Amino acid sequence: MKFKYIFLIASLISCYSCNEDEVFEKEQYKNLFALISGSENVLSKVVSLNKDETEGYISFSVGGTNPTKEDLVINIVEDVSFIDAYNKSNYDQSVAKYVKPLPQSKYDIESLVCRIPAGTISAQIPVKIRPEGLSPDSSYFISVRVDSYNAYEVNPDKNYLLYKINIKNKWATSSGTSYNLNGRSKQEGFSEISMPGTKVLQPLTKNSVRLMVGTEPFVSEVENFEKAAMVLEIQSDNKVIIRPYRDIAITQIDDDPDYPNVYKVDNDGYKTYKTFLLHYKYTLDNTNYEMREELRLQFDEADEKDEEE
Repeated sequence: MKFKYIFLIASLISCYSCNEDEVFEKEQYKNLFALISGSENVLSKVVSLNKDETEGYISFSVGGTNPTKEDLVINIVEDVSFIDAYNKSNYDQSVAKYVKPLPQSKYDIESLVCRIPAGTISAQIPVKIRPEGLSPDSSYFISVRVDSYNAYEVNPDKNYLLYKINIKNKWATSSGTSYNLNGRSKQEGFSEISMPGTKVLQPLTKNSVRLMVGTEPFVSEVENFEKAAMVLEIQSDNKVIIRPYRDIAITQIDDDPDYPNVYKVDNDGYKTYKTFLLHYKYTLDNTNYEMREELRLQFDEADEKDEEE
């Protein structure tokens, strides 16, 4: 009897092992498809304000040991509930930081159906994005999810996509671009002092950027910008017009040959720099200031040309 029990237990273990191998083999050879994205299902696209329209892509991939044997047809839908969930998860009660759905007027999804031909591993749906009018103070998402499909299985962790749109122009990106500052500041009633440091520029339109006046700290809050930010508008001849972003009183001074309110590209024989030479007066908290400043950013002209093409 003892040997019969041992035989029975051995048979059960063997049978269980066979079943596990069969399940593992099925999982190993199973074809799964997914929307391509990064952390938290976010995929970022930087869009240039210098172009009226830029093409991006919603992309799918198919994985599995064996190639697919039939066309995979995937239907997607837009679903802003994933934006709501993202905001709650990342910002909770900080509503001012919430990301926004990209306005419908700013994009077109070419199709809500994606076909991945048998034997291939990926396909894309083109998205046309029109960035003019978007603000650097907001993050914008296009949110889509898989609605239905005809074959195989969808990866449950990658069945939706948050397509994030960031803006840039020739001088800055929406997250902020830091320029080296070589400044000379004079508060009314005091001597002029040197003010080295950095200044953060953000794009507003294809030919304008926003930055803080003088040496006011950059704090990414609307109230801060409304109080103490200025705008540089770069003309076709590289002359710069300085104006207030909102509340601050500011006047540019155009008779200074060393700081003539221009933008130019400098090359010192080794490196190339984007350079602003600015001179202006402003009033902040009832105090008058005068500021002369050189802003410089090293860059690679070849890389920038490649990005624009």
